[in-house]
Amino acid sequence: MYSLKELYRIGKGPSSSHTIGPERACKLFLRENPNATSFKIRLYGSLAKTGNGHGTEKVIESVLPNVKVEYDIESSCAHPNTMDLIAYADGIKSAQMRVYSVGGGAIKVEGRENSEGDKVYGYHTMTEIRAHCEREKIRLYDYVFACEGETLKEYLAEVWNAMKASVERGVKKTGILPGGLEVERRAKVLYDGAVANEGIEMREQRLVCAYAFAVGEENASGGTIVTAPTCGACGVLPAVLVYSQQKNGYSDEQIIQALATAGLIGNLIKTNASISGAECGCQAEIGSACSMTTAALAELQGLSLGQIEYAAEVAMEHHLGLTCDPICGLVQIPCIERNAVAAMRAINATSLAYFLSDSRKISFDLVVKTMYETGKDLRRPYRETAEGGLAKLYKK
Repeated sequence: MYSLKELYRIGKGPSSSHTIGPERACKLFLRENPNATSFKIRLYGSLAKTGNGHGTEKVIESVLPNVKVEYDIESSCAHPNTMDLIAYADGIKSAQMRVYSVGGGAIKVEGRENSEGDKVYGYHTMTEIRAHCEREKIRLYDYVFACEGETLKEYLAEVWNAMKASVERGVKKTGILPGGLEVERRAKVLYDGAVANEGIEMREQRLVCAYAFAVGEENASGGTIVTAPTCGACGVLPAVLVYSQQKNGYSDEQIIQALATAGLIGNLIKTNASISGAECGCQAEIGSACSMTTAALAELQGLSLGQIEYAAEVAMEHHLGLTCDPICGLVQIPCIERNAVAAMRAINATSLAYFLSDSRKISFDLVVKTMYETGKDLRRPYRETAEGGLAKLYKK
């Protein structure tokens, strides 16, 4: 598995697969072809079908000079987020590269062994990692820092600051989100409604949902967020962590440890399945975010390794089969609400794990494998093409 720096990316929304990934690909191609005078980019699959709504063409044009973008919605490729980058020198083709945007802003260049640096983890399943941690009597975050070094803490501190900033900005803003759906920002309404004389449970629901909406709305408007593990699912983890710190007074050091644990869960899903909605549906994005968040919260609460694994498994299990059907290809409906629902579900899954982890039958590794197979079985219209589900039936 690769570094958590390749999972948690600080960048601009609205889509890690459709904006952050293509932006990285274009910057790489430009560095490798500094003498090119013009470029052509051909988008396939989900990139072609929902790239316009996600702002893919805009981000390409912001990186490459004199570029023409083409959309191919017919051809079949090895990955649903495929793009060809072609360079020209004075009108003559000089270079070509095929890139897959595989989720969370990560890219794979066809014909190259890896595009994400060196692998830094020795184990690649929860079963292996848990056995190692139990032998060594360490926590999951101890394993992360042992593999990555203490400098990762500095990066996770930047991640945490960016998460908090996205919440703080989002709960203050009003107005209509860009894209043409006329979706109104609702985070401030939720936040302002969390008055002191409400019951504790209702106040918790309002605040957690407000924070999730805040980050989701920032993402939808092209603001700076953290992929956790993707842009479309970026509101779940910050919502629960910000609320938990406010409620229980956890230190930033404890939050950084929780982020390391959550990142390990996300890394396992990314390695053994997928975090791409175009590849496996929204279960791969929101389901993964919920699993990461339950693990983080369970870590903060000092739950055992078995309880942490159970929490992450429960969170994913009850997102199995969730389709990715963004209306008009925008990360707005149903995406923003799903962040809030998943944040509340993460809190509930953690509570369930506290009571019932000794009776579980399904391992985290098994539910990840199941999610991947389920995602591959989903018909293409339900995998971020905006051709099925709500995207097909909704009429403005």
